[in-house]
Amino acid sequence: MTNYADAGVNIAEADAAKKQMKGLLKSNDKRVLNTVGAFASLFDGRFPGYKHPVLVLKTEEPGSKQLLAIENGKIGSLCQDLIHHLLNDIVVMGATPLSVQDCIVCGKLEKKVITKIVHGMAAACRTQGCVLTGGETSEQPGTVPAGTYVLTASVVGVVEKSHIIDGKKIRKGDRVLAVASNGLHTNGYSLVRRLMKEHPGILKERVGKDTFLNAILKPHTCYYRALRTLFGNAGLHGLAHITGGGIGGNLNRILPKNLDASINVSAIDVLPVFNVIQRYGDVADGEMLRTYNMGVGLTIVADPKAAPTMIKHLKKSGHDCYDIGEIVPGKGSVTFRGNLR
Repeated sequence: MTNYADAGVNIAEADAAKKQMKGLLKSNDKRVLNTVGAFASLFDGRFPGYKHPVLVLKTEEPGSKQLLAIENGKIGSLCQDLIHHLLNDIVVMGATPLSVQDCIVCGKLEKKVITKIVHGMAAACRTQGCVLTGGETSEQPGTVPAGTYVLTASVVGVVEKSHIIDGKKIRKGDRVLAVASNGLHTNGYSLVRRLMKEHPGILKERVGKDTFLNAILKPHTCYYRALRTLFGNAGLHGLAHITGGGIGGNLNRILPKNLDASINVSAIDVLPVFNVIQRYGDVADGEMLRTYNMGVGLTIVADPKAAPTMIKHLKKSGHDCYDIGEIVPGKGSVTFRGNLR
């Protein structure tokens, strides 16, 4: 007699994991109106203090970095990667994150691994003032190899309509500020994994006090706590999260059609880990700028009079911040001048 376990799905293991998840997701947040086990999560939709609340929605995944992270026992770091990337994408629009839902797809459900993932994502959410309200865990033997976990998550945030940051306030003469990343964040790992395979000596490289592997697996920086006190500041005209596509492929998303961002790449404080990648891969400067953040995790477009105060504020919040360019007449593009240091 054949049963579901013979097909690779252990319902008892899944039920035990879900029971443990229920405790991990327990929250004192009064906006959460039910607990894990219901068919869907209930979240109170009242927004005290908002005149015209606008919901901000986003779904994200940590890319092929998750393969490296799980292989090297960096589950907690991976969870931060996913949550921090997700939140940054709505924060740059001026939003306050509210609720996150996750989705974990695996070939074989291992309770120890699943509970570590849920615990990591719940903790990352709590640190940023939002809540992981639940999601989906799907065991798919035959579709996904055993030992492989594919993570995604979605967030709901809220912003006052008059405080939406979408680049419409950007003007000629505005300054472009770089806010430092701590490494690759969650982009460019397909190239890194290829270099690790073709040039295993890269793993012996030191990046400051870190091994190369530890340097590339640092969790994605979250900028919400540093930025939230700037929301509503009249001098803040635009924010761009620098992910896949680099500065050129992300800053252009908020530029008006008649303006360009002229970036002095000589001003960028390139992190040492990118020098190692470029050297082993013999990667051209232009390709590095298209693939990686190069040490710039976020760009701020600010009124020139407000820029010095914002730089000071970001530095006080623990994020290096400096001027890398200006807004000039153009066609909605990012242009580069100078050479990478």
